[in-house]
Amino acid sequence: MNNFFRQNLALTAVRSGLSLLLAAASLLICVSPAAAQKKKKDAPITPADSSATLIPMSDQQAIDYTISEVLGAWQLGDVEKLHKDYAEDAVFVNGAFAPPTIGWTNYLAIFQQQHARMQQVRMDRSNTFIKVDGNFAWACYQWDFAAVVDGQPVSAQGQATLIFSKRNNHWVIVHNHTSLVQMGQPSASASTPATPPASAPKP
Repeated sequence: MNNFFRQNLALTAVRSGLSLLLAAASLLICVSPAAAQKKKKDAPITPADSSATLIPMSDQQAIDYTISEVLGAWQLGDVEKLHKDYAEDAVFVNGAFAPPTIGWTNYLAIFQQQHARMQQVRMDRSNTFIKVDGNFAWACYQWDFAAVVDGQPVSAQGQATLIFSKRNNHWVIVHNHTSLVQMGQPSASASTPATPPASAPKP
């Protein structure tokens, strides 16, 4: 009987850890799975200095720079810089089974609640693909997330798709969809998928 309870306690601990991982990784921007495939990290784009007479960036370069700026602001919790690159009517879809968040104001409250729980945040992206079509564009990339969440080290991987609209000659994100790559689970819990607790933050 004691062994049975010990096994159940161990299984519960594993599920709790995976739930925390899923909740943390289903954040916004929410970044390189496939261990068999070596990934090349995307090089950051250096923005053109507006005060100098440099060749302006192409739409594709401007979008790539915007993604880098958003990820940097997200890691630092810089709300002002983050807001600059999102439309007021942006839609956010996270990696957990949750309704989409509609509008910057609604997302901001969730973002601030989540970020308050995190320290030492790192978000890298790789394998970025950008397609521009007139005043709309879309980008997809893989992400690699690591942080200390509620005092516990957490890491996760996933993919993101962003849809951009060019408004007032500035590319802004109007749709952000993040997907979490499910991590391998111990055989004892393979038949029970991890789910985030009811109180987990949702982007």
